[in-house]
Amino acid sequence: MITLYGMPRSRALRVAWVLEELGAEWAFSFVDMNKGEHRSAAFLALNPCGKVPVLTDDNLVLSESAAICLYLAEKFGNLLPEAGSAASGLHHQWVSFIITELEQPLWTLGKHKFALPEAQRHPSIMPCAVWEFDKAAALAEAMLPDSDFLLGDTLSVADILLAHTLLWGTLFEQQIPPKLAAYRDRIAARPSRKSALAKMEAVAAAAQA
Repeated sequence: MITLYGMPRSRALRVAWVLEELGAEWAFSFVDMNKGEHRSAAFLALNPCGKVPVLTDDNLVLSESAAICLYLAEKFGNLLPEAGSAASGLHHQWVSFIITELEQPLWTLGKHKFALPEAQRHPSIMPCAVWEFDKAAALAEAMLPDSDFLLGDTLSVADILLAHTLLWGTLFEQQIPPKLAAYRDRIAARPSRKSALAKMEAVAAAAQA
């Protein structure tokens, strides 16, 4: 059994989205970070970093959302181009760009708004993070192909990672260039994202009742 640990509005959603797109059977375990459950001994035994998401698949324990998504795509044989192909190289380039360039300034904003202890938050860094995100978003806008998906007419892990990151940027009230915004809305409208979020929110609501 595959079990995903996390919160509905965290990076765990991108993993759940991939699972739903793949048609996999999976269970969701709600980790209430507002109550410090990510620092419990039981959770730290899964991920010593104390971060979500975490995925267990029998005896395998994985953290890092992009790595989890890529593992699942390989396991189920979907959402990835042929290994070693030019499309595969472009796919991995997109994944690296999304994680290292586009997402990181958003996480900087998040850390200094709510995630870090108050003594470690530095509001003065916010303008720099916004500038970094705007720069990365402009690059993504320029690189975005005219096709429905990043690799033509086939959805990939990179599409889910990009759309989820852009949704996160929207939540953080960042400006999304128009072509990227239209892409975000198109990918986010997929039934798999909606079913993933609904499943996670139902489990979380039951746990908090």
